[in-house]
Amino acid sequence: MKQKKLIAGLAVLLILAAAVIWQQTRNNETTAPSTLWQERAEEAQLELSSSFWDEKRGLFSNAAPCIAQLCSDPFNYWWLAHAVDVLTDGYERTGDERYTEQLVKLYQGLLDRNAGVMINDYYDDMEWMALAWLRAYDATKDDRYKQASLELWEEIKGGWNEEIGGGIAWRKEQIDYKNTPANAPAAILAARLYEHFQNEEDLDWAKKIYNWQKQTLVDPDTGLVWDGINRTGDGNIDKDWQFTYGQGVYIGAGVELYHATEDKAYLEDARQTAANLKDIFLSPATGMLPSEGEGDGGLFKGVLVRYVGELIAAEPDGPEQKELIGILETNADSLWQYGKAEDKAVFSNSWVQTPDAVVQLSTELSGIMLLEQMAVLEKNGQLH
Repeated sequence: MKQKKLIAGLAVLLILAAAVIWQQTRNNETTAPSTLWQERAEEAQLELSSSFWDEKRGLFSNAAPCIAQLCSDPFNYWWLAHAVDVLTDGYERTGDERYTEQLVKLYQGLLDRNAGVMINDYYDDMEWMALAWLRAYDATKDDRYKQASLELWEEIKGGWNEEIGGGIAWRKEQIDYKNTPANAPAAILAARLYEHFQNEEDLDWAKKIYNWQKQTLVDPDTGLVWDGINRTGDGNIDKDWQFTYGQGVYIGAGVELYHATEDKAYLEDARQTAANLKDIFLSPATGMLPSEGEGDGGLFKGVLVRYVGELIAAEPDGPEQKELIGILETNADSLWQYGKAEDKAVFSNSWVQTPDAVVQLSTELSGIMLLEQMAVLEKNGQLH
């Protein structure tokens, strides 16, 4: 009888132990963070390296598949600045030294292609390169990248002049044409440099550039960012040139100046422009961002996505965060389901349809920027 009771008792204990183990497993399944978007971002990064990277030149090709001289000509300097940013995204997500090794090669490849310097004739291009290398420096602590950013900044400041009331020129050959691409990223850069090195002159520059941008190229009623002024020498503002890119960099400038000053007025500016996206840029039927064509336009949405992500991160519990995260989720879901090739992670200019046979680097980078931003939101537990 005692043996039967002992066996029965052991059986109860085994059942209870099994129940505890099952519940712990169930809890782990429900609380373990998802890595879906991180895996997708990594898949896209691997595709970028396998389909676009030219090991011999130390540069990414302009398109995949790569066709004769179109692989390397023209030299799309500012696309490659965003490639630096994207590699930094991958390294921050994984810590994989593959990314840092590729950054080293890309740094040298850019110098080799650009006569041994990072400087070129377009102020907006140099701003993107300076921003990218500053981020790469933050991630890797490679002093070469910091020096590249600082040298570019010294050149960029020379683009400011008093034509059209101030602002940084778009390019050295046309000093009286001022636009958002040459000014909002410069404000981001100056504010970040101030945050890094506490040089008050950099903060003064950031405020001066931002104030000119806001007063000249932003609709005060809606926060809509216009593209430029005096392009054709007539003093007119290109109000019909409304691009996601312009909204993104102005949002980024507001967020960065908020970080540098803790003045919430800058954050409110960014919020106003972000809130206007649904009225001007999102499809009312689908919530999708528009296709803005090939070439440079292929990068525009990626720029917006990066700085919408910065706005979300600035105030994770802010009143607009749920809506902004929803915009990114809607677009990312569509990109992966409809805007990706069936057999590999190459993307379309339109995030609602399959890509063309030849995919440009600009377009590919935009898609990866969206996936990397989703990976950040996923890691932070901000997706639902």
